[in-house]
Amino acid sequence: MMSFPATPAMARHRPRARRLDRRKKVAGVLFILPAVIFVFTLMLYPVLYSGYMSFTDYNFVYDAEPTFTGLDNYLAAFSDPLFLVSLGNTFLYGAIYFVLVMVSSLAIALLLFQRIRFGGFFRSAIFMPIVVPLSLASLVFLWMLQPGFGLVNYLLGDVLGQRWLAQPWLSNGDTAMGAIIVVSLWATIGFVTILFLGGLQGISADVLEAAELDGASGLKKVFLVILPNLRETYVLTGTWAIIHALKVFVEPMVLTDGGPGTSTLVLYQQVYRTAFTYFDMGYASAMGYILGAIILVLVFVNFLIGRTRREDR
Repeated sequence: MMSFPATPAMARHRPRARRLDRRKKVAGVLFILPAVIFVFTLMLYPVLYSGYMSFTDYNFVYDAEPTFTGLDNYLAAFSDPLFLVSLGNTFLYGAIYFVLVMVSSLAIALLLFQRIRFGGFFRSAIFMPIVVPLSLASLVFLWMLQPGFGLVNYLLGDVLGQRWLAQPWLSNGDTAMGAIIVVSLWATIGFVTILFLGGLQGISADVLEAAELDGASGLKKVFLVILPNLRETYVLTGTWAIIHALKVFVEPMVLTDGGPGTSTLVLYQQVYRTAFTYFDMGYASAMGYILGAIILVLVFVNFLIGRTRREDR
């Protein structure tokens, strides 16, 4: 290529261009600086410091400073009956919630994906519970599920005349976890449905039209065309559902406070009690890190399954 010597005008413009480029870089740094400070002070630093705390023995009421104990907190967790019970309850809740929210949200999304009258209204109605604070929704359900004056037992016993169906929903160990799962589904099913609807609307119209021309209609079209094209959406919704299921806290805290007994005590709740009732910050941090590790492993497995399915296509 031919090169041309720089003219005096070009030489004069170079320092100005460098200054302008430097100003743009400084402006960019200033724009992102508040976000960096926010993430570091309110997210990254607490995570790193709690990681250090998990290797110490520290009661912030009585101890002047943490005492390093190595892996003692982690080893103690797996011999602690309350930790094991809360971990089992968390997995029980998470497994049932995950299956129900994924299946029911997908079914509702498939129905709303069809061209039906008042489709926009139904989409808004199914999404509406997500805007209600979870603590407020739990308080409303706490009143509805009361054995003596709750709306649910009133409808079952007085209105429908089926008094044998009336239960002390939240004080019975056989029904308390189920009641918590129902509240969680009511509060979150709309959000997952909207995610599935986004995935359905991302399927090419040409693909759906070609499937119909090939004779795929009804359930055949759903199982052979629509569901295989939602693999990326499964990864997104599955990741969200796993995280939400394993970090459940508000519903059991408000509805049952972990009772009756320890039948609804979940791991997040046990971490909270250990930290802010017994002030054992080191042990609470260790349990929190164990929960975080479990979530990371399950999310990784979810991504791995999604990637494997994409490679098989």
